[in-house]
Amino acid sequence: MTRLDATRMPELMSRDRSALDALLASTIVGHVAYVDETGAPGLLPTAVARWGDELVVHGSTGSRWMRLVAGAAAAVSITAVDGVIVARSAFESSLAYRSAVVFGAFRRLDGDEKLEALDVLTERLLPGRVAEVRRPTKKELAATLVLAMPLDEWSLRVSDGWSEDPDDDIASDAWAGVVRFGARPTSAAVAPDVRGGIPMPPSVTGFRAAH
Repeated sequence: MTRLDATRMPELMSRDRSALDALLASTIVGHVAYVDETGAPGLLPTAVARWGDELVVHGSTGSRWMRLVAGAAAAVSITAVDGVIVARSAFESSLAYRSAVVFGAFRRLDGDEKLEALDVLTERLLPGRVAEVRRPTKKELAATLVLAMPLDEWSLRVSDGWSEDPDDDIASDAWAGVVRFGARPTSAAVAPDVRGGIPMPPSVTGFRAAH
């Protein structure tokens, strides 16, 4: 058995790469797990984005955890919660979710690769924004660490069915079903120091309309 094999409910596991890509396209937060130089475990949330066949993250060159995972073994967990599977008992109730863990080692990006990956991260957070703002300065690039992990070893788990109630509960008067989470309402507030007459950019209006 490998770390990609399920020890419980293997029927929820998927090896569908398109399903993994869809998960990465639907959420922007991943949790990076690592082990530090003393052998102590660590786990931190960060923005993640798929860049071709790699997962990219970024942060400050002064970030201890980023320096620790650069070139070292690590794991990244990404989860989207889509709703609640409501069973006829609390015991059988659960979440509707898609969750993946990516295993591998991060490589450090430099030069054109670094710039391209930063653009991908920016566009992932707010599509269209790269064209609206200036390019990073040499000082900003020097202060930013960008890492990429290949999407070679990953485990995907999807729970999206009905509750599995025993016959006695099915015969009861309790309701069962699935409560789906809809899109969250989106608002945009203008910063108080924005000069008058500067319109809201298309990246923001488009994002608000899409969500």
